[in-house]
Amino acid sequence: MGGAVSAGEDNDELIDNLKEAHYIHSDLVERAFRAIDRADYYLEEYRDSAYKDLAWRHGNIHLSAPCIYSEVMEALDLHPGLSFLNLGSGTGYLSTMVGLILGPFGVNHGVELYADVIEYAYQKLDYFIKTSESFDKFEFCEPSFVAGNCLEIPPESRQYDRVYCGAGVQRDHEEFMKNLLKVGGILVLPLEEKLTKIRRTGQSSWETKKIIAVSFAPLALPQHNTNGEPKTVPLPMFEVRTLQELARIAIRHTLRVTTDNGEGQPRGQGSFGGGRGLGVSGLHKYGPRFKRRRVHRRHCTSVVLAHKRVVNNADPTPAPLDNNNNNHGGQEDGQRRAAREEEEEAEKETGELLPAEPPINILRERILCLPLPEPLKMYLLYCREK
Repeated sequence: MGGAVSAGEDNDELIDNLKEAHYIHSDLVERAFRAIDRADYYLEEYRDSAYKDLAWRHGNIHLSAPCIYSEVMEALDLHPGLSFLNLGSGTGYLSTMVGLILGPFGVNHGVELYADVIEYAYQKLDYFIKTSESFDKFEFCEPSFVAGNCLEIPPESRQYDRVYCGAGVQRDHEEFMKNLLKVGGILVLPLEEKLTKIRRTGQSSWETKKIIAVSFAPLALPQHNTNGEPKTVPLPMFEVRTLQELARIAIRHTLRVTTDNGEGQPRGQGSFGGGRGLGVSGLHKYGPRFKRRRVHRRHCTSVVLAHKRVVNNADPTPAPLDNNNNNHGGQEDGQRRAAREEEEEAEKETGELLPAEPPINILRERILCLPLPEPLKMYLLYCREK
């Protein structure tokens, strides 16, 4: 299933194509998609196919087409603090994107049939947390996965605000899926070859909307134990965060959203627990993608050297996000203007696309400047290497 949009050269171009085709239309979903490179969830030898709008399968590992994930993310209508259950969680790609929106006080659970796929998902999750620059731009709800058949979840299990099923569901199991929802919750699933959105409006009332035609492998039916008794799959626990974890969340949030103007005033309105729209989910004010410069090959060296001179002459202290009282502003503005003029001159000639360098990780720089022992700094950084 897929092929609805053109392939991209990279993750950003794929997202651009999904937006142009109106599969992605909300800023929240766009930023989550841009934050996670789809190719990171492919095996190395198949990365060249990652930016095509096609599903991919290798053994038990499976990824749906990007257009399908886009429709699912938009239909789920995600907000910070919600609880989410992913049935057939697979590589964890969707669960990780959802976690970027849910924020630190959401719940992010997944059930996957194959234990080897869960191991693969945790490897990819660890890689994202340890290496991705996007991690520090969000307040993250880390997913938890359990192995088993989702049809063996006990009927008395807790209910969720949002549920997604990544396998084809027949009418026989529709009621089972609906009962996993809280009142007011949303269920998205492939129901009889149609991606369907179901909202629970009351204890026994529902609103149903067909989204697009899809083709999914059917749900695997449960297998009984040797004694004839049905198996049960316990869902992950709803864990209460420790005081230590809450302190880390609060410190990172404060360093992320406050200015460095000497007054300690927060940027924007609202407190840590208040409604800040995108800010609650930890979304940076940075644009969704960085502009790429057109630079002719023969100008490449001089542009890079000019950039290095700008960096080396600048004050090594990390710049605050919204500080307008920089004493060196005039000199640095002149240097930046000169570099920009040189780039614009080079852009007049046709040449190669060179990626712009990403901005400084302000959160990381602020943590490293704190008067704390190194082990505490590394804890605040989630032990991430630079």
